[in-house]
Amino acid sequence: MTLVRATEAAHDPALPPPLVQGEAIVYRLYDVGYEIDLDRAFDLLGGSAPERARPVRGQAQAIQILNPPVTARLSVEKVTIEGEAREVEFSARVFDFGVVSIRARVAATPDLRWDEYVHFGLAVASTPAWRDAFGAARDRLMSRIGPAVRNPGEAPVSEDYVVFRVHRLADEEGRRLPLTCLADDDVARLLVGESRPLSPAWRRDLLSQRFSYFEDDLAVLAWNSALVVEPVAEDTDVQYVLEFANAQLLELRFYDATLDRELPRIYDRIEEARHGFHFMGRRYSRLLSSLQTRVADATELVERVENSLKVTDDVFLARIYAAALEIFRGRTWRSGIDGKLAIIRDAYSMLNAESQARRAEILEIIIVLLIGIELVLGLLKR
Repeated sequence: MTLVRATEAAHDPALPPPLVQGEAIVYRLYDVGYEIDLDRAFDLLGGSAPERARPVRGQAQAIQILNPPVTARLSVEKVTIEGEAREVEFSARVFDFGVVSIRARVAATPDLRWDEYVHFGLAVASTPAWRDAFGAARDRLMSRIGPAVRNPGEAPVSEDYVVFRVHRLADEEGRRLPLTCLADDDVARLLVGESRPLSPAWRRDLLSQRFSYFEDDLAVLAWNSALVVEPVAEDTDVQYVLEFANAQLLELRFYDATLDRELPRIYDRIEEARHGFHFMGRRYSRLLSSLQTRVADATELVERVENSLKVTDDVFLARIYAAALEIFRGRTWRSGIDGKLAIIRDAYSMLNAESQARRAEILEIIIVLLIGIELVLGLLKR
């Protein structure tokens, strides 16, 4: 199999601006609990055509998914975008590590000029109506799969992403145009939503993560959006791995925020324990148990998230997945979590050593008292 490399497609100014057939897919991901039983969720979503699809391309063999998420249709709703009520298809993808991804698909008017498609995409991405629409869709989903969620709860963080999906680039006569009809500045403007031209250095950096497998497909990744040109409508593998990477990012962000809240509480509990009285120096027993549980839970959850999808070779989808994790700064979030867990482990070691020292000290005092009592009793017997 041919390995894929990032490409810098040279724009051909002789080509006319393309007419676009495409859509915009807005994602909002939520952490809804510690874990989701996907088999049970599948049964609970029985009326919504659930499936547990995997990437289907030949190069998808580089991706191993231990527990494929459940995908289901939700509803078709009207959402106001730029003052116009547009039909939106809502669907969901449910991950076993406690994340649900709500997707809103908005089809573009056929044969938009490229600048009109850019305007359409930016309007879809920025509409304020998504907050209520996504919240309602999530609530409807949770009312159905709630029994499958372990330790349910609404997390304070969520993750947003937009995929601008193009099925066809054509000229006025309907002839397909090559990818070189897209100027880098046009693509960058779509991804970042800026009306003013970007500097060449920033544009080059923004568009550095671009991939093609065939001559007529393209994926350009950015922090909160991606452009996917794919003429085969059924091929959604790139979106699949981008959604998976966003779900993993959300879990890392969620646990990083959780540890940020936990650390000050741990310091307060340590201070309270030091001023309390505990028999035999067991002043920290509950706190030590709590710290041990927190470290074990965090470690287990992070490992489960990172092992949910594994890359086994450096081919097309694998490279897109790795690039997405790099753009999302997955390693930075993971190192932040590891640093906070190291603080908790150090606190555990310090408290455990202090507790052992206090216990040894009390035992020494008891031994001295017993020896003293024995001496006194011996003197009294005389």
